Amino acid sequence: MSVVPNAQEALNRFKMEAANEVGVNLKQGYNGDLTSRQAGSVGGQMVKKMIESMESQMAKTGG
Repeated sequence: MSVVPNAQEALNRFKMEAANEVGVNLKQGYNGDLTSRQAGSVGGQMVKKMIESMESQMAKTGG
């Protein structure tokens, strides 16, 4: 259960978007058949996008 309503749904969309960008074919539900390399690529892309988002926000606010 998530504290923020719809947070899980948004995180799943974000994960699917990141997977598509790195060419990993995720499916709904279980993805335990991914290689470590594929899973790492998805996680790495998610972190990259989060950092880019924070940098963009900081630039807008002068932070």
